[in-house]
Amino acid sequence: MKNIALITILFVVLSCSKQTDTTLISPVTTPIPSDNFALDFNAFKWVHQPKLFNIQKDTITITTDPNTDYWQRTYYGFQNDNAPTFVKNIIGDFTFSVRTDFDSKKQFDQCGIIVYQDSENWMKSSIEYENETYSRLGSVATNLGYSDWATTDIPADTKTMWYRLSRRGQDFFIETSKDGEHYIQLRVVHMHKPIDVAHVGIYACSPKSSSFQAVFSDFKLGNCLWKEHKSEE
Repeated sequence: MKNIALITILFVVLSCSKQTDTTLISPVTTPIPSDNFALDFNAFKWVHQPKLFNIQKDTITITTDPNTDYWQRTYYGFQNDNAPTFVKNIIGDFTFSVRTDFDSKKQFDQCGIIVYQDSENWMKSSIEYENETYSRLGSVATNLGYSDWATTDIPADTKTMWYRLSRRGQDFFIETSKDGEHYIQLRVVHMHKPIDVAHVGIYACSPKSSSFQAVFSDFKLGNCLWKEHKSEE
């Protein structure tokens, strides 16, 4: 009887240990708080971790690697999927915002906000450096393996931008701000592949043979600020 009791206790201990290990490796998801708050970076994970980065209490700095980019098929034909990306799992509707500061100097250098589900389903918004005169503020939505690209030209000396991303179901709303207070609409986009848990965060890349530093700060997450559309009766 003593042997049976010892075996039973050992089985229970091993079962509990195994369950704990499984819990530790499970994806971390974030319930939406009632108000905006500074995010805990321990809940984030890397997709394509860069060689050089620095994480402080409320700031992340990424030094881009050359020849890193996101794009799928459309027009150019190539498939690029290696941009440094730092995301967290978020369930349900939300609004996420972040400030970016950068010193991009080469064509296509960029940093901004992203929803990355997999290599063929993602969306991003950023400023892409073009030349000494202008850069391109815009967004890319990639659905089922094909990317689009929508931009507007802004002065090349713009080196700070806030981005705010809101979700309602499969639809997303992107806004930008020069001061972190007054936001203007950039884009409304629908993602085709069903999303249960959204992988939301930041990215920075240098599609050509260049490198620059991108600094991300003022991270906030909260209830969806994008008002639900109600048809006129």
